[in-house]
Amino acid sequence: MRIKLVILGIITLLLGCKEQPTNNSLKTGPWRGILMVKDQKKLPFTFNLDIRADKYSMQIRNAEELIEVDEITTKGDSITIKFPVFEGYIAGTFDSTRIRGVFIKESLDRIVPFRAEFGKNERFPGTGKATSDISGVWETVFYPMEKDPYKAKGIFTQTGNLVTGTFRTATGDYRYLEGVVEGDSLMISTFDGAHAFLFTAGIKDSTLSGKFYSGNHSLETFEAKRNEGFELPDADSLTFIKEGYERFEFAFPHSEGSLITSDDARFTDKVLIIQIMGTWCPNCLDESKFLVEYLEKNPNEDLEVVALAFEYAKTEELAFKAINRLRERLGISYPILLAQYGSSDKGKANEKLPMLNRVLSYPTTIFIDKKGEVRKISTGFNGPATGQKYLDFKEDFHALVSTLLSE
Repeated sequence: MRIKLVILGIITLLLGCKEQPTNNSLKTGPWRGILMVKDQKKLPFTFNLDIRADKYSMQIRNAEELIEVDEITTKGDSITIKFPVFEGYIAGTFDSTRIRGVFIKESLDRIVPFRAEFGKNERFPGTGKATSDISGVWETVFYPMEKDPYKAKGIFTQTGNLVTGTFRTATGDYRYLEGVVEGDSLMISTFDGAHAFLFTAGIKDSTLSGKFYSGNHSLETFEAKRNEGFELPDADSLTFIKEGYERFEFAFPHSEGSLITSDDARFTDKVLIIQIMGTWCPNCLDESKFLVEYLEKNPNEDLEVVALAFEYAKTEELAFKAINRLRERLGISYPILLAQYGSSDKGKANEKLPMLNRVLSYPTTIFIDKKGEVRKISTGFNGPATGQKYLDFKEDFHALVSTLLSE
């Protein structure tokens, strides 16, 4: 604990440093980062470092995803890299070709060792050829420690020994995964400033047997088998209004201090979409980006959107700071209300929304018609990493909202 407090003290000092780009000597171009997760496993990712308007910027790539990071500060040989939207940041020291430090998520008291080297552009370096091709659909079961198993759908594309894809679960997807098959071994990873995921597996007779590392705080085993026809439970049937409740009601504060409730005049005789979310949640980020784009392209005075944020930030001030940062970064015009801070526990979230049978996932999206009746509740979100599933979602969303608006 004492060492941890010392590290956090150093990080606090680093955060106070002012940027001095003219004194930096970091090389621009390709870099390879490593996070040390459980069992001393290396979680790799690649990024490009650039200078724009006399400031350093970073572009992290996970398969088709490109994350722009423009909050990089340096002083002397100290560096802080703050990720867009999410709370996490990297702090450490550097020379021209190396960075050494830690990845921090303060609200969760998580610290993950980090290092990076210039000139490395392979995520998983190696020359071993693939003896298996995992392209296709995999029926998967994850086995968390001290929790119930859960199913997932692995969807992968392999070209040579390079692999991209994702795992879909009933509560959302694991976003953009990228890696390799070497011999009969699979290694795929992603890092986006919130998720730090590494999957390793052995491949044998159309089965996968492996481990799933989430940072250095979680380790799950998993088994998978080929099954092109496998589907997860319908995401629209998992959460519903409990018997005895007629409406979905809420009353939570806005960042400007005002209380916004479901009875406010602004929602009367309008279609209302309610997003149960958290600013820390990558799947929520994907959905928020979609909602912003939809509202920009389809303005309608009879449609309202409101988000209810369940934040693990330790204080109300920090929670609203995270909410406002998300709004500014994404250009969100609809209100984001603070439903809870200090915990993102779904059980506690359900206490705030007792009309629901359960809050199973962030995000959960509720569609309410002009009469105030709940017409659909969708659990989780299948983002752009899921390919066709995301395209199907967009088509269904447009059709449903158009129907509700026309009534």
